[in-house]
Amino acid sequence: MKRQSEKIIRDEQPQVWLGVNFWSRVGGPRMWRDYDAAVVGEELRAMRDHGMTVTRSFFYWPDFMPEPDRLDETLVERFADFLDQHQQLGMTSVPTFIVGHMSGDNWDPAWRGERSIFGDVWFVARQAWYVRELTARFAAHPAIAGWLLTNEIPIYGDWKSRGIGTIDHDEVSSWAQILIDAVRAGGGTQPVSVGDGSWGVEVTGADNGFRIRELAPLVDFHGPHVYRMETDPVRQNLGAAFVCELLDIGGKPVIMEEFGLTSDYVSEENAAHYYRQIMHNTLLAGATGWLTWNNTDYDALFEQEPYSHHPFELHFGLIDKNGRPKAQALEVKAFGEMLQQVDLAHLHRADTDVALIVPSYLEAQYPFTQPDDASIVFDVSRQAYVAAREADLPVGVARELDGLPDDCALYLLPSAKQLTAPAWAQLRSRVQAGATVYASVFVGEHKTQRGPWWPDLDETFGVRKLTRYGLVNPVVEDELRLTFVRPFGDIAEGEELVFPVGGTINSRSFLPVEATDAEIIAVDAHGNPALLRHRSGAGSFVLGTYPFEYFAAVTPFTNPEPTWRLYAALAAEAGASADRVRVDDPRVVVGEMTHEDGRRFVWLVSQHDAPSTVDPRVPGAALRTLAGAELTAPVELPAYGVEIYERHASA
Repeated sequence: MKRQSEKIIRDEQPQVWLGVNFWSRVGGPRMWRDYDAAVVGEELRAMRDHGMTVTRSFFYWPDFMPEPDRLDETLVERFADFLDQHQQLGMTSVPTFIVGHMSGDNWDPAWRGERSIFGDVWFVARQAWYVRELTARFAAHPAIAGWLLTNEIPIYGDWKSRGIGTIDHDEVSSWAQILIDAVRAGGGTQPVSVGDGSWGVEVTGADNGFRIRELAPLVDFHGPHVYRMETDPVRQNLGAAFVCELLDIGGKPVIMEEFGLTSDYVSEENAAHYYRQIMHNTLLAGATGWLTWNNTDYDALFEQEPYSHHPFELHFGLIDKNGRPKAQALEVKAFGEMLQQVDLAHLHRADTDVALIVPSYLEAQYPFTQPDDASIVFDVSRQAYVAAREADLPVGVARELDGLPDDCALYLLPSAKQLTAPAWAQLRSRVQAGATVYASVFVGEHKTQRGPWWPDLDETFGVRKLTRYGLVNPVVEDELRLTFVRPFGDIAEGEELVFPVGGTINSRSFLPVEATDAEIIAVDAHGNPALLRHRSGAGSFVLGTYPFEYFAAVTPFTNPEPTWRLYAALAAEAGASADRVRVDDPRVVVGEMTHEDGRRFVWLVSQHDAPSTVDPRVPGAALRTLAGAELTAPVELPAYGVEIYERHASA
């Protein structure tokens, strides 16, 4: 199974973007009114000195387009100076056109009225004129790296005329096509994307009108904006990476267009940890560009909207009010140096034989299904991704809607209530051909058609259901204890694994079965079969009668929980990814990337909040540092630390 790690191409060369979203500390969004070229130059040099050579810049729409058919030429001249300074410093910029939302507030051009951004023909034409004219002014400038249509327009959208959540996807895709055509008509040949945050139904399960599948043929890259609040540190550190995995749509590069944090929420030490984790984990998930939010703090703007009413927005900067680089700025600099060492522009992720199945119910919006059915797919899939990474599996995300790959040894279907009948037929075919398919049962969080939508469950898994119609079999204990009655992978007979339990009155339940053709691998504390294997053709189905991944997904501060042991055992039984580098500590995740010249690089990423030591196992090979020294002792990692090695054949 192929895993995405595409790059933006310019002048036939792969590009890696590392930089910031940029507003000057003089003015913030209104910087063009009060433009101070000297201060801007100082701010740009601070970014360059910390390895950041790309800015995302913004045409503040109410200022740049004061009338329907006029640009503010003074501001256009100031933007030209801004680009000239980039060129002098060896930097580039990605301008953003429709900037009506920013940092907790929305602003319209004074002449908009109540017109729909997407559906009003005249207003769309005015936007296209604006985009074309600005592009024509700057398309030939060597400092232009790309273009973005908007900033987080799902938040801005039709907030006045129709309200958030009522944006029609056909209008959105047509609007995007018209504005991208305007970029091209203005002479812009550089990469272009929408700037919507990649918050479409394909990622969130909620349809905001910005369907990633419909926009993918129009854009040159996907640009996620990730500021997730979580209840588990490992889910937090791997959450943005999972979003990047989900954006393997249309074969387009993934650029982390926005990520960051406010210093008002977190200590500087932990801010640096967060930046380090986000950058390295998203790299290992296929991202090939990073634009942090943002370059500087805005203490002098405390009386100016949006900062007056969203004061935490004052302090997202990498540079503080005194011009001091924060620890997270140093992390970005170190990350940039690493990108140069490993030559990321010519790295790719190797193919994998482990597939994490994401059911189509996340995005397909089938008739008479519930919104909760979609959103929970994201939650359990992300938790399964975390467990797979804890098991050091190079997992690939396989969307059911794209068709399931046919070249994997192991397929993971975690805590799945729903999968379409054709997909079940595909899985039976994969098992007949020799694959292992693992599936854990989940009945859903609500009462509507509560139960597993699994056709021929008994025949497929070699069991007989003992369920009663309209009722669940509740899990009353606060923890789930599984005892293995036979060896399974590296889990010994008699070994016990203890899982968290959580959920609603509906979902905190299990599937009672008795084995017919299946063999029981593990039982719960009451002797009920909890894990069973049914051999079929050349392969096997493995049934989990408990929603292990769901229980973990709804439990705070639970990772690592034992699902990683289960996944590691499944991989061993399936003969999957036997060549991978492994460590015995689930709080240190391993990733690998391959250079086009054949070199292989291995990442060790700690999830420990204190120093830790691991001893990597490298089948048939050895590790050496990027400086060339052989690794002869266990690896010591600082809190949330990252170490990178080159893998080579052992002597």
